[in-house]
Amino acid sequence: MKIGFVIMLVEIRGLGRALRFKEILRLAKKAEAAGLNSIWLYDHLLYKEDGRTIGIWECWSMLSALAATTKRIELGTLVCCNSFRNPALLAKMAHTVDEISGGRLILGLGAGWNEPEYRAFGLPFDHRVDRLEEALQVVGPLLKQGKVDFHGKYYQAADCEITPRGPRAGGVPLMVGGTGPRLVSLAARYADLWNVAYTGAPATYAPWREKMLAACRDLGRDPATLGLTALAELRFPDLFPMEPPDEEAVLTGDAQQLAAALRGYEQLGVQHIMFHIVPANPRGLARLAEAVRMYRGG
Repeated sequence: MKIGFVIMLVEIRGLGRALRFKEILRLAKKAEAAGLNSIWLYDHLLYKEDGRTIGIWECWSMLSALAATTKRIELGTLVCCNSFRNPALLAKMAHTVDEISGGRLILGLGAGWNEPEYRAFGLPFDHRVDRLEEALQVVGPLLKQGKVDFHGKYYQAADCEITPRGPRAGGVPLMVGGTGPRLVSLAARYADLWNVAYTGAPATYAPWREKMLAACRDLGRDPATLGLTALAELRFPDLFPMEPPDEEAVLTGDAQQLAAALRGYEQLGVQHIMFHIVPANPRGLARLAEAVRMYRGG
């Protein structure tokens, strides 16, 4: 099972600011050196909390920089908000970043949810899942074949072709994130990978797995052809005091307990797990790396 780490681009509680690029790069290189399989970035433009704006760096600009400055580790969006970018242009961006990285990109895509950022940047908030359904019919073929001719209600891609294409013959893997009934169905129909967020103990993932297996059966898809992934929240209260976590909804514990949780996810058929760590700093990352070594038997 692959194991990844979310690097926070948002202003961090306790720090009072967002990480600078040099700090983000150091975390990425530490994750790579620790043997993790992937690093992930959230795709948002701003948050609003109690009337205050909370800032965040732009995802794709940062992703491009990390693609050029890391060597082995996979890079992904968790997940890219469909409404922010034209889907054909997004596929073009994905091919380009995949080229920069030498074939290490995973494109995660979702419908979006954070209404204040839509209003602030003048983006349509209506029919988000309808828009995503059309976008997947544009993005998917452009990632895999480099061509599409699509005419929908929200998006047009007339005789669109991407050239040059990225380095992988099979194209960039497409991951769909979301657990609503339509999103599960869309992932079963169009995705290479499906992501559930946020999970805690492995038992919290099991019901979602069953829903996806049912969706694949309904569509006549072999479930083995769809990669299952999970975004789990991992807290270390001694490093960053917070309210006591729900033991089911949030992972916590020592390296041995976390290694056991990793084995539990693997037994459920999860192919790739990503961790939202609190705190998402070198000390939190080191704790995760210790558990990963124990899980792998090293």
